[in-house]
Amino acid sequence: MGAPKKGLGSKGLGLEALLNNKITELNEKTVGTGVFEVDIDKVEPNKNQPRKRFEETALEELAESIKEHGVLQPIILKKIDSGYEIIAGERRWRASKIAGMKKIPAIVKKIDELKAFETALVENLQREGLNPMEEAKSYKRLIEEFSLSQEEAGKKVGKSRSVVANAMRLLNLDERVQNFVSENKLTNGHGRALLGITDKDVQFELAEKIIEEELSVRETESLVKKISENKNKKVSEKEESQSKKFKTDNYKYIENDLKSIFGTKVKLSNKKNKGKIEIEYYSDEDLDRLISLIKGIKL
Repeated sequence: MGAPKKGLGSKGLGLEALLNNKITELNEKTVGTGVFEVDIDKVEPNKNQPRKRFEETALEELAESIKEHGVLQPIILKKIDSGYEIIAGERRWRASKIAGMKKIPAIVKKIDELKAFETALVENLQREGLNPMEEAKSYKRLIEEFSLSQEEAGKKVGKSRSVVANAMRLLNLDERVQNFVSENKLTNGHGRALLGITDKDVQFELAEKIIEEELSVRETESLVKKISENKNKKVSEKEESQSKKFKTDNYKYIENDLKSIFGTKVKLSNKKNKGKIEIEYYSDEDLDRLISLIKGIKL
């Protein structure tokens, strides 16, 4: 017998090897003798399918290939009450329907929900590739629905924890910006750069500018940095203005308080951490009165 297959978390394996190993492991659990010809209308898409968008052009091209060569690799199904549900191979199934196929080669598996979702996710990462938002949402579902950590989720699909974490950061984008990324109007690099803008409306407006002006990721990063610096400068200026206003209001209060004590006009002037108090008097007698008041103050 050959050496046992390594699991999805094994080091040193690319996604292709991981996927092949996964399918080999599943083949050992095949119901019946192996590959079946299944009525295509009895097959349903996977409710846990990570991919939400399928490129029409790519499907049409695959359909043409299927018309000429057939479906070269069976899709993987599991039995459900209404027929079969796809575990892996939804693109082949969709393209086969476009090609007018009545049946499709399939392997039927006994597989639990976590394994089904894991297999669908790995296949999509390996093949045409999920768009960045689909990938981020898939990791989120994997983590939340099956109570996994980012590291555990990464091991399931042969990715590091940091790759999973960085992918999921895109979920912090404004929903309108997320749609731009899903539609491939913005790359994941643009999306990560826009995370530097916390104001959602500003983030959306900047995303529109990037699309309209076809800005590169580097140009976007520079623009985000400039906006952030200007914002910090405005915040600093506002805080300084508020501080000055507080001091001014406080000095006026002190001036009025001293005016009540001395019965004459009092002026405070301040520069940095120094200042002076000016007390006005209008005659020698008034001066003597003020001196007596000052001497009588108990410190």
